[in-house]
Amino acid sequence: AIILVAGGWLGYKNFIAAPKEKKANDAISRAQAYFAKDSLDLALNGDGANAGFLKVIKNYSGTNAANLAHYYTGAIYLRKEDFSNAIKHLKDFRTDATQVQSAAWRMLGDAYMSTGKKEEGVSFYLKAGKLNDKDEFTSSENLFLAAMAYESMGKLKEAGEVLKVIKQKYPKTEKGVAVDKYLARVGVILND
Repeated sequence: AIILVAGGWLGYKNFIAAPKEKKANDAISRAQAYFAKDSLDLALNGDGANAGFLKVIKNYSGTNAANLAHYYTGAIYLRKEDFSNAIKHLKDFRTDATQVQSAAWRMLGDAYMSTGKKEEGVSFYLKAGKLNDKDEFTSSENLFLAAMAYESMGKLKEAGEVLKVIKQKYPKTEKGVAVDKYLARVGVILND
């Protein structure tokens, strides 16, 4: 039984999954080229001869290319201000590449903020800011967005706490250098 299961898994991996992944990678490449040229409609829907991201998601579900297509699709919908579709696709995207995942969570934060769901927006900005805290620029930018979202909600204490983290952990970044004026704006005065 173990040999049959192992043989079945190897057969599936080598004869079904690997070829499907290759076809998916070939299909997504043209859509990526359109995205790079800022041809968003062609990237999303294809050009008739080549698949767009939506078709890659539909036809190659379960592949890495379909996962990546969710990221691009979410980014396109965000730029088109179709926030519900942006949220749908960005929530379906997952990666171990922390900078890319952080970017997806930041876009999710933007989409939620744009729909008035500020609590969700803040939570994704915070997740993005904490994901790879060694990336000082990205982390400080995302945490700053969380602080500004808190401020817009009237949660000045929470905004101040996030701003203090930026000041302590990322003092040499653009946001870290300018953080004192934002701390004062939310009513936090630090004695250095």
